[in-house]
Amino acid sequence: MPKLIKDRTIVDDHWTLVKEANNGAILMAVPGSDLIVPLQFWRLFQTEIQSHSGQVGVWLNSDEVAQAIGDDLHRLPVIALNFPAFADGRPYTTARELRESLGYKGEIRAIGDVLRDQLYYMHRCGFSTFAPRQDQDLEECLTAFSDFKTGYQASPDQPLPLYRRRQLTGPV
Repeated sequence: MPKLIKDRTIVDDHWTLVKEANNGAILMAVPGSDLIVPLQFWRLFQTEIQSHSGQVGVWLNSDEVAQAIGDDLHRLPVIALNFPAFADGRPYTTARELRESLGYKGEIRAIGDVLRDQLYYMHRCGFSTFAPRQDQDLEECLTAFSDFKTGYQASPDQPLPLYRRRQLTGPV
């Protein structure tokens, strides 16, 4: 079973990422499996998804917005945000929007071109789960979360900026 990082721990990944499917038959082929499907698939095959016995989450490409999920957002157990290239930062914004503007409390998963050096910043933006690229060592990736002692800006993981925290408690 593949592994990933969830809540700063290496765990088995019980979700299957459906990269391409052009009909709802995939859901019948893997009954009971937990699937993360592309937004377009999720939109087109709602009837089949409703009758699927496993959990279903959605993954968004970097050019897709979370608002496209609509009213079902808070019913989804996982939303995966795809980094097509490590230099494409749009999923960082989407993660912050999910947490701060839309109030999403479920799992936000980083998929695609995910590198160790990005994990600290991804976590600050609201990601809770990380599926690093195959060439990344998961044990080494865990050390990324302690690269910095604290952040300056407000973020989903620390709502108060550093200057406000210092006003309340003294030097950090």
